[in-house]
Order: sequence, then structure tokens, then C-alpha cells
Amino acid sequence: MSGARGSCKLSPMKRSMFILAFAATAAALLSAQAEKLDYATLGRIRDEGLNRSQVMDHISWLSDVYGPRLTGSPAIQQASEWAMKKFAEWGLTSAHQEKWAFGKGWSLVRFSANLVEPQVQPLIGYPHEWSSGTKGDVTADVVRVQIASEADFAQYHGTLAGKIVLVQPLRAVRMLEGPIILKMTDADLAEAGTTPIPAAPGGRGGGRDVGDALKALAFRQKLQDFYVAEGVVALFDRGSDGDMAAGGSDLSWQQQHTDGGTIFPTGAGARGETAGTAVPGVTLAVEHYNRMVRVLDKGMPVKVELDVETRFYDETDKNGFNTIAEIAGGDLASEVVMLGAHFDSHPYATGATDNGAGSAAMMEAMRILKAVGVKPRRTIRIALWGGEEQGLLGSRAYVREHFGDPQTMQLTPEHAKLAAYFNSDNGSGRVRGVWLQGNMAVRPIFEAWIAPLRDLGVTTLGPRSVVSTDHVSFDNVGLPGFQFMVDRLEYNARTHHSNMDVYDRVQRDDMVQQATVIAVFAYNAAMRDEKLPRKALPPPQPRGREASD
Repeated sequence: MSGARGSCKLSPMKRSMFILAFAATAAALLSAQAEKLDYATLGRIRDEGLNRSQVMDHISWLSDVYGPRLTGSPAIQQASEWAMKKFAEWGLTSAHQEKWAFGKGWSLVRFSANLVEPQVQPLIGYPHEWSSGTKGDVTADVVRVQIASEADFAQYHGTLAGKIVLVQPLRAVRMLEGPIILKMTDADLAEAGTTPIPAAPGGRGGGRDVGDALKALAFRQKLQDFYVAEGVVALFDRGSDGDMAAGGSDLSWQQQHTDGGTIFPTGAGARGETAGTAVPGVTLAVEHYNRMVRVLDKGMPVKVELDVETRFYDETDKNGFNTIAEIAGGDLASEVVMLGAHFDSHPYATGATDNGAGSAAMMEAMRILKAVGVKPRRTIRIALWGGEEQGLLGSRAYVREHFGDPQTMQLTPEHAKLAAYFNSDNGSGRVRGVWLQGNMAVRPIFEAWIAPLRDLGVTTLGPRSVVSTDHVSFDNVGLPGFQFMVDRLEYNARTHHSNMDVYDRVQRDDMVQQATVIAVFAYNAAMRDEKLPRKALPPPQPRGREASD
């Protein structure tokens, strides 16, 4: 090494980067001063949230005790009653359910599946949501069909009675490689801070033709009717063919399904008048499914012992609901800051990461605020949504009732009173920032809010609009709704809509951070002089054309 050991001369590029970083820090500090942040209270929030967290206990109750929380099932009702009891213990007010029409409820009573020929093997699997049952324990031959159109019905007519049908071909199971645990790197965060230019309409990757989709739906119904008429005992599948892209369209991450006994069930039965009339459907672990395909290809018989018992619940009243509670505000009490997460889950596991984690984080944020004795100017309201997994049904019903109809854009008086909505629904990772949903006017405000949270890893504001969860319902009527940006961890690779969505996959330290950050955002939004800025109102959205869920 040559030159003076103590030299600290910077290259022009490094000098420019230093100046930019200094300028960004200075701008954040100036913005923080403009926001008049209450650092004393923020310090108390951090102390309570980081040092006396109860978030993991909330998740355990929601998943271990009450999971799964399928909308319309007794379990989600029990979970809601537990949550409202906790709200009352913490001193929240107006805890109640707001109901909306959903359809028939469903729950699994019993399931077992065992390969009995050529050798005995317990099978890993789970029935489809709203599947019918087998009417007891049955042992049946397994056959494979290849039906691509109605023309294929003829070759199977009269051959499927009393059989279990494999409806998909074998799928190769790859050795695990690439990113399985996703923590946002500096490069990921930099990419999140950009706005990609959308592809040209109608080009590669364009939307699917509506007519084709309707034709495919009609064929699937005819196929189900064919299986019923032929007397099929059950349908087995092994899940989707593709790896899972990160939901929410926030990053271009792709993750490989982990397989290895992890199943990602697909399909659901009807929950309307025809509920329970289709052939029972079961998704199996791909490795167990593939074994049966290979044995059948050798010309050897395959038999399975199967027992599926399910229960349907008639819609005697509006049996979908959202669970609501609040901390009353002060001089601006008529204005509302909302925190929300979907409370429901798929039934394949206990719904811990999707979305017991988000629900527990919102509950814990409310507990923290009450524990430190905040006196918010605005009312802070928590909403735990039902029916998200069936298409954001709960949040859409709430928005229509309280704020406006996206199809007509006829707005209610409450629309003018919502200061902000914050959502969490991407698993149990720590908050890395916020997606701005194209609302660039909030950037300097959020820059001020995250400045005192940078030591906790909150650094990034992503300008783009993201989809697939409940903040979209608010955005559809021009309200400032935001989704927190979190590390995905195993969410897409292992736990999202799988039989491994369980408490043990939740990361404690990250959840402690997540709940604390959310509490800070709720308090800041409740205390500032003005509501958060809004984008221009969107035009009316005809049915079926609302922003993607």
C-alpha cells in the first residue's frame, strides 16, 4: 500500500454519493420537523413494542387455537369473539362485527387417505375448500384420465364408476435451488424504489381474453357434471404446474415451490345453492401423486382408501363479517385512521403467516397504543377482514357501506373523513418500507415518518401501485390506502396457501418490529394537522373491472 495511511480523499463518484446521502438525510430531518413528530411518544411506542411485545401470543391464539379461519366457518367466529374480548381488555371501544352476504360456510370434519396397493403408504393431502364428502370410508381403484375437451368424454363413458380419478399428468420435482428465503437486499430495495414502465397493451403478457375465460369456466362445469354423472368417487390433483410469483405485484421475485410434503391446494367447490353436489376433490403432495402415475404407467393396479367428511353451514343470515374496534379520537375524532388485515385463511393449515401474522400485528399495534396511553386527535380504527381469500369480499363490502361504490363512484359523507388506511398481508417478515400506491404527495410525509425508524430497517418508499390485498378496496374509491413492504421470507416458497402455514414458520423478531412500526404509522397519521393527501378520484369501474385483487 502506498500513500499516507491517514488519507481520506474521496473519489468524485464517492463524493457525489456522500453529498446525495447527506442531502437525503437533511431533507428527511427537515421534513420530520415540518411534520412535528412527537418523539417522546414515539419513544414510548418503541419501548412498549420492542420490549413487551405480545404479538406472538396473538398469533398463537389465532393459529394454534382458532386456525384455520375459513370465512363462514365456526372457527372464524370463535376467533372474532376472542379478538373482541382482547379489544375490550385493552380498553378499545365499539368492538363489533359488521356482516355481509357470503354464501354457505364449510369446514372439514375428517380426512384420511392411504395408498393400499401396490404397497401401503399414508398420503399427504387436503380436500378442496367447499368439497363434498365421500359418505364414509371407501376403497377404490385409481385411474388416470386425459380430458381436454367435450370430445374426450366418450372414451371414458361408463368406465369411471366407483373410481378415484387422477386429473393431471406427472410433474417433475426439481431439486431446490435459487432463492427460498427472501430478505430484501440493497438491490431489491433499490428496485422497489423505481416505477417500471408497463408493457404495451395487448402485447406479450397482456390480459386473457374474457371470452376464453368464460369458455374455460363453462367447460370446467361440464367436466364436473360428467364426473358426477359417471359416479366418480373422488378427484385427485397435485396442485399447479408453475412456481409461485410473489403476490401483490411488488417485486419481480420468483420462488420455487419447496414441495417435499408441502402442498399448495388448488380449486374450490361452489358455496351457493349447488354447494356439496360436485365430486370430492383432494390435492396431494406431488411426490405421492407422481408415484401413482408411474405405477399406473407400468400397467399395475393402484388402490386408495379414502375418507372425506365435510360440513356445510346454510346462510341463515349474512354470515360473512368484519371485526371492528377503535381508539376514540380527540379534537378530530370524526376523522379516522384505519389499520387492517385479512382475518380469514384457507383451511389447509392454521393460517399463521397468511394472515394471522398481519392480523396479530394490527392487534398488537392497537394494544401498544393503549398501553402507552396515547391520546390521538383522530379516531384509530382496526378492521379484521373476512372473505379476502375469495376476492377481498369483506373490505369491499365495508368500503361500499361506509365510503362509496367503485362501480358508480357515488361517495358517502364518511369518504371525506378517512385520513389513511394501512394494510399488512405478506407474511411474517419485518417492514422495510411502504408502497405508495402511486400517491407521490405522501412521499415527503412518509420520509419524515421513517427517518426515526431507519435503525429498525425501515428505509424504502416504493412508488408503484401493488395489488392482491385489501388496501385495493380503498384505492378503488380514491382513498389513501397503503400496503407495508415486508421481507417475504418463506411466504411464497413454503407457507402461502399451503399445509405449512403454521405458527412455527413465523419469525418472532420480525413480527415484533412489524407491529411496532405499524403503531408508529398509526399514531403519526392520527396526530398530524391534515389528513394524508389523496390522488384524483378514479372513474367509475364497471363490475368485473375493479382494480385487481
